Amino acid sequence: MIFGVFPRPLFMPNLTAAKPRSPSWLLFLSILIWVSLLAGCGIFGTHKKVQVPQLLTPLAEADTARLISEVNRLAAVRSLHGKVDIEFADTSFAETGIAEKYRQADGMITLQRPGKIYLIIQVPFIAKDIAQMTSNGENFRVAVLQGDDKYRRFVKGTNSAVYEKLDMDGKQPDSEKHKKGTMNAKETVSALSNLRPQHLTDALMITPIPDPARSGLTYARSEFYQEEPDNRPQGKRGLLIVRGYYLLEEFSQPSSGEARLRRRFWFDRVNSVRLARLQSFDDRGLLMTDVSYWDEKPFGETGQTRLPSRIEITRPHDQYKLSIAYQAPAEVEIDREYRPEAFILENRWQLPEVDLDARHRNKAGVTP
Repeated sequence: MIFGVFPRPLFMPNLTAAKPRSPSWLLFLSILIWVSLLAGCGIFGTHKKVQVPQLLTPLAEADTARLISEVNRLAAVRSLHGKVDIEFADTSFAETGIAEKYRQADGMITLQRPGKIYLIIQVPFIAKDIAQMTSNGENFRVAVLQGDDKYRRFVKGTNSAVYEKLDMDGKQPDSEKHKKGTMNAKETVSALSNLRPQHLTDALMITPIPDPARSGLTYARSEFYQEEPDNRPQGKRGLLIVRGYYLLEEFSQPSSGEARLRRRFWFDRVNSVRLARLQSFDDRGLLMTDVSYWDEKPFGETGQTRLPSRIEITRPHDQYKLSIAYQAPAEVEIDREYRPEAFILENRWQLPEVDLDARHRNKAGVTP
């Protein structure tokens, strides 16, 4: 028997045992097979279209200078005089009762820069005065003319001061007594007495934007998209749309280095650039006034000035909201000059007077 060394075949199969597959590889394989089965069943396929709010287009483009120019266009009007409709929102005056008692009223308004206003509020159709109020830019006066003698009064104060809400006797109202539905003359008088004419002035006569290079103010522009009800004339009731806005924010630069937001302008970008909303903030960053502007129309006899014909004013911390709409924009007098004394209301009705500054001093224990 011959023994020798034989060469190994070139293609000899590897007869060693195969190494087991790793658990992660097996998991991946299982997932791949499962996804393939699901795809074959159509689970990831599209079965129906889902309705989503439509983005309104086209969207106008504008830089910061263009937005500032639009604000100053509206702020170029020096004075306005015309008839208005005034509507108090139910949700704003519900606790004080004015929402149902004087839900809508007629008015005659006169505005002049800087910060001057004379407003007469009347009962619709019979032209009976409910209240008159003025502000000369520094002080305000309000005459409440409706109701029994014991409820009527003449209120005066300073625009820049902060006062507590007044009840009939100048006391802070009892929240337990001011339930929705308890609408009597006392609550109505309290609501009218707490209206401040200068709040209307700031909303209806927008303060222009000064030259940033000289004012020390800083402006930042950004875009924003908001889902909201479709209020277009051709829109469907209850349908939501997405509207594109530019936000222009105005910041002051205190010496401490901490910037403060003063105003935020909202510009509707659909088709063109239009000022749609203005929010104002106090030194603590609290929202003081929120104004919405609607229905821009030609004003005055020539119609060359286009202004919002409907303005909605919300004062969240003063707990009221009202809408002012010009009855006939074409009949509104524009840029007429009025004498300063026209914006100082005199107590010709001999009403009991409430001096809010004197009350504040007396409460603080300071002799006038």
